[in-house]
Amino acid sequence: MISDEGARLGAEAARRLAQTGLYEFEPGLSDAEFARIEREYGFEFADDHRAFLSAGLPVNLPPEEGQTWSEPWPDWRNAAPDRLRGHLGWPTEGVLLSIEHNGFWHEGWGERPADGAAAMAAARHHLAEAPVLVPVYAHRYLPAGRGSHGHPVLSMWQTDIIYYGSDLVDYVHREFDEARGDVDESWNPRATVPFWRDLL
Repeated sequence: MISDEGARLGAEAARRLAQTGLYEFEPGLSDAEFARIEREYGFEFADDHRAFLSAGLPVNLPPEEGQTWSEPWPDWRNAAPDRLRGHLGWPTEGVLLSIEHNGFWHEGWGERPADGAAAMAAARHHLAEAPVLVPVYAHRYLPAGRGSHGHPVLSMWQTDIIYYGSDLVDYVHREFDEARGDVDESWNPRATVPFWRDLL
């Protein structure tokens, strides 16, 4: 059972995306499909994300030349498991790349081991404890977690993490509507998810 507010946010985000006319939609995920996905990949969708995907699955367009993501909408129904695991692993792999190549180290992890392999092993251990982020579209993510909703959508590119919407509805508006990039001083999202909020 998802919360009323989570259901409202997800349905409104789906309605707004449909209004843009940019995408076609397949039927939304069923309860059985959600159960299979969550069991197979080891997380639970946040309530608003779940409601969004139950309203309809956005269908990817043929990729444009030079497009970073050939299938930016995760195809939770039909994609190969390795593709979905790669999409789910993107935030963690990005942090590991920054550790390996850019000298990044999170201060909450204590002193960085001098040996590179030991540092990577320690980082993998710490990242395994970090909350799971679930892809919404390309490298835009929401935290996992049944019973939660209204989290800001985060854009994840290694340790360059920024807000892309104060919640799922605001994200759809900013990513796909005409208002892209419009921000005034009243726009003040607050990340709620441990570890990842430290990188904003």
